[in-house]
Amino acid sequence: MRVWIVFLLCLAGHAIAAPAEEEPVVEELVTEDPTVEEPEVGANPVQVEVGEFDEAIDIEDVVVENPCLNYHCKKGKVCEVDDSNTPMCVCQDPSTCPAVEGEFEHVCGTDNKTYDSSCHFFATKCALEGTKKGHKLHLDYIGPCKYIEACLDNELNEFPLRMRDWLKNVLVTLYERDEDNNMLTEKQKLRVKKIFENEKRLQAGEHSLDLLARDFEKNYNMYIFPVHWQFGQLDQHPVDGYLTHSELAPLRAPLIPMEHCTTRFFEACDADSDKYIALEEWASCFGIKEQDVDKDLII
Repeated sequence: MRVWIVFLLCLAGHAIAAPAEEEPVVEELVTEDPTVEEPEVGANPVQVEVGEFDEAIDIEDVVVENPCLNYHCKKGKVCEVDDSNTPMCVCQDPSTCPAVEGEFEHVCGTDNKTYDSSCHFFATKCALEGTKKGHKLHLDYIGPCKYIEACLDNELNEFPLRMRDWLKNVLVTLYERDEDNNMLTEKQKLRVKKIFENEKRLQAGEHSLDLLARDFEKNYNMYIFPVHWQFGQLDQHPVDGYLTHSELAPLRAPLIPMEHCTTRFFEACDADSDKYIALEEWASCFGIKEQDVDKDLII
């Protein structure tokens, strides 16, 4: 359990100009002429006569801003400009991905192929965009591909017990460590504070499944907000009240190597098999009662 908490925390961020040298004053002998008045030496006669442009005009160099500077492209794509200097997203060449420093950067795709890094994976997926293979290809988990044992029915039933407890403990840990106020919003803090200060809260640690089940039944209300909070953390691209396979990736990809029931659990959450997990389906997976599902808790 402690490993899970550490994991999410790591997941769970302008010359001063030199004074101008004074120009030497050139004095000239002027023959007196009562009808002619010479302009001051060094002054523009028109400027003196008109008197409208008393200050020198600074001409600045025109700097053309890179159109791609603030142009966002999704993973696997990079920004380029066309002939009219208009930015557009194009598939990244995998060979331009940063060099891999070690095996820990490898990822496994749903095609059971190990990719050097997530950059290489998403660049490859982009190149397959519009094809059946590309539609089915997703990032499966972090690390090189390996054998994942099958998840048995009884193990699937045990999985939400650990997940619920983990989500609650992650929130409590974020609350304890949120010194810079950048982990939780003020509204979230108020919710978690109630859990943190509750004397009945089951402390983080290795607990038997029986104890986790009893605590969920006894302190049910403590688990409602953590389940909603995690849904809100994942529902980002776009924020529409549904979780796609891609939105689930930040949670499931690191979990699969540690919890072999992860894939089957999230598949079961999609009760109507429409490839989307609605908030109601998500809550039900974690044992939250239908009357306690509240979109206002996603804050």
